[in-house]
Amino acid sequence: MFQPKIPTMPQPSGPVTPPAVVQPTAITPGTPAPAPAAASAPARPVVQLAPGTAVALVGAGTAVVLVVGTVLVSLLLAVAVTSASVAVCAVVLRSLIASDAKRR
Repeated sequence: MFQPKIPTMPQPSGPVTPPAVVQPTAITPGTPAPAPAAASAPARPVVQLAPGTAVALVGAGTAVVLVVGTVLVSLLLAVAVTSASVAVCAVVLRSLIASDAKRR
């Protein structure tokens, strides 16, 4: 199952002939082909929203905005709490170092 499978080389199919040489042809100017008639572009279908669909779209958009906002605010709050705890640790360490220096 875990043995590597080495592909076998296929047998040669015989002598290979080189591709035929293609000679360039001369282009003679003639009468230009008539331009195709301008076809009118098909009108784009108009999307019509029912009142219930519009309310559902507004509700879904509001829910997405609220969820994304909640996530971003929670990330900001996590950063604020972390920075506050680091600041408290720095003050405590500074106080310990200062009191240790006063004892000597």
